Amino acid sequence: MKKQIIAAAVAASASAVALADISITGAAQVNYTNTETAGVAHDGNKFTHESSLKVTGKTGDTTFVMGFGGGALDNTASTTDTTAHGTFNAEDVYMQTSVAGVSVKAGQWDNGNNELRASGRSNSKLQLGGKVGDIDLGYLTNSSGASAEEFTLGTSLGGVAVSYTKKIAGETIKASTSVGGVNVKYLGLPSDSASADKDYVEISTKVGDVDVKIGHANADVSATIDGDTWMGNYESTGTALSAGQDVTAVELKTAMAGNTVTYRNITVDDKASNDMDINKFIVTRPLASGATMEVTYTSTDDDNAANTDVFDVELRVAF
Repeated sequence: MKKQIIAAAVAASASAVALADISITGAAQVNYTNTETAGVAHDGNKFTHESSLKVTGKTGDTTFVMGFGGGALDNTASTTDTTAHGTFNAEDVYMQTSVAGVSVKAGQWDNGNNELRASGRSNSKLQLGGKVGDIDLGYLTNSSGASAEEFTLGTSLGGVAVSYTKKIAGETIKASTSVGGVNVKYLGLPSDSASADKDYVEISTKVGDVDVKIGHANADVSATIDGDTWMGNYESTGTALSAGQDVTAVELKTAMAGNTVTYRNITVDDKASNDMDINKFIVTRPLASGATMEVTYTSTDDDNAANTDVFDVELRVAF
C-alpha cells in the first residue's frame, strides 16, 4: 500500500512539473460597428468577433510555440447572417533553441507589420543569430531557398542603435536613439527597382501628461505603403493605398478619469487628387470583469470615395 501511495505521489509530482512547462495564452474580442456613408440612406451595422490562442512548451532552453487564429476563430456575421465561416487554422508553428551560442528559430511565423509594409508568413523558415564583439549577426531563409535569404548586421554607434539587412531584392535600414527625452526612429526600405524606395521617420516624446508621436511614411512613385499600424490599416482591398501616396500621422495619448484617451490625425497625400484625411478618437477602459472596452469614432474624408463616419465598440479579453 505504501508503495502505491509513493508511486501516486511521484506521478502527481511529475505531472505537475510537466504542466509547469506548458502555458496557454490567448485573446478574444467582439465588435459592434456602425458605419454611416455619405449619400447612403441606411447605416451599415455588423457584429464581428476575433480570437487567437497560443500554446507554448518549454524544456530547458528550448521552446516550442503553436499559435491558432483566423478561420473559425475569426467568424464574421452581419445582423442577418449568422453562418460560421472558415476552419480552425494553425498559423505560427516554430521552435526556438540555441546551439553553441547561436540562437536558432525554425518553423513558420509571421514577421509582423511595420509602417511601410504588410506582414508575411512563410513555411520552412530558419533564423540564426549570434554576436561577435559588439556586432549582432543574423541570417534568415525559408522554403524558397536562396531567393529568400537575408543577412543582418546590427550594433550601437554613439548611442544610436543601427541595423542593416541585405535581401535578394532590396535592403532594410533601421536606426533609433533618444536625445533629451525625445525618441527618434528611422526605417528605410531601399528597393532594387526604379523609384520604389520607401522610408519612415518617427519622433515621440512626452509633454506634461500627454504622449506625443509624429510619423511620416514616404513612398516613391512606384512604391506602395501597406500594412496595419497606428498610422492606419492599408492591407485590405477597401483601404489599400496607391503607389506614391505618403502618410503623415500625429497621435496624442493621455490618461483621463481611469480611461486612456487617444486622438489621431492621419493624412494620406499623393500631391494630386487621391488625398485622404482621417480623424480618430479612441477611449479605452479596463472593466471590473477583466475585459477591456474600447470605443472608437473614425471620420474619413476621401477624395476618391464617399466620406464615412464609423462608430465601433469593442470588448476584449486577454489571458
